[in-house]
Amino acid sequence: MSTIAWIGLGHMGAPMSGNLVAAGHTVRGYDISPACVEAAAARGVTAVASAAEALEGADACFTSLPMPAHVRSVYDGPDGIWAHASTDTLLLDTSTVDVETSRWCHDESTARGFTFVDSPVSGGTAGAEAHSLAFMLGGAPADLERAKAFVEPMAGAVILCGEATAGIASKLVNNMMLFVSALGVAEGSQLAEQLGLDPKVFWSVANAASGQSWPQRTWYPVPGVVTTGSADKNFDATFSLDLARKDCSLALQAGAAAGLHLPAAELALSQFEQLVGEGLGAKDTMLITKLVTADGSLRGYDPSLDGR
Repeated sequence: MSTIAWIGLGHMGAPMSGNLVAAGHTVRGYDISPACVEAAAARGVTAVASAAEALEGADACFTSLPMPAHVRSVYDGPDGIWAHASTDTLLLDTSTVDVETSRWCHDESTARGFTFVDSPVSGGTAGAEAHSLAFMLGGAPADLERAKAFVEPMAGAVILCGEATAGIASKLVNNMMLFVSALGVAEGSQLAEQLGLDPKVFWSVANAASGQSWPQRTWYPVPGVVTTGSADKNFDATFSLDLARKDCSLALQAGAAAGLHLPAAELALSQFEQLVGEGLGAKDTMLITKLVTADGSLRGYDPSLDGR
């Protein structure tokens, strides 16, 4: 078994690192949030006071961070990973970042004698809890095989996507497709409601027919239908609007660089931005469903419970 450093113990990092502990690895975890550290420690992760302490003697180091700027700051500088890790430590970033940040991590790691693999994931908090995430790995072939052994205890699928940044590029395209699908689920769920269809029965129809999709199966935005979504939890985030806006923006940035027109993704981003502008960025992505209804009300969502 290995010693693993884990930096970033939020909604994804805590259960993911806990799954490595359950597989028999020693995991030392660091986060600037005491509450996140406490949640990870409850899963068997050894809490430490700094990235440097987490990295002592580590065979691998995972980062799971909200924004590209966080990844850059955690890797660089006098308190960063490159300053304190051994060059034998495999570096893996599971964060969703722009392709340029991932390329920077690869290039700077190589220049400093480190091995880096971009290792983003799909499956959300439910997948993190169930160790059923899809990992998308980018890097040199030998490095991908090495990384695969570390990620397998957290994964339902491990896809070796190709050379450096192929993993993060795959993740950005995948998330863009998720967000476009989520718009269809939001609109379809409310049309089914207005047509008087039983939501569980209609969900079964969609699930067995051509309306099936990951957000339909996992995030269906009507109470009492799926246990993995947010509709029974006042749309508290399983995947926040803030993160959806960030990921969709990164996909559109990549599309612009490629000279593509992505109108469906642009529509998704506009809806995320509208709700974030209303102060709802911490709520679940599927709260976009309230934009479908005539008056903005939504069964399962009570704004007063958020103090609104």
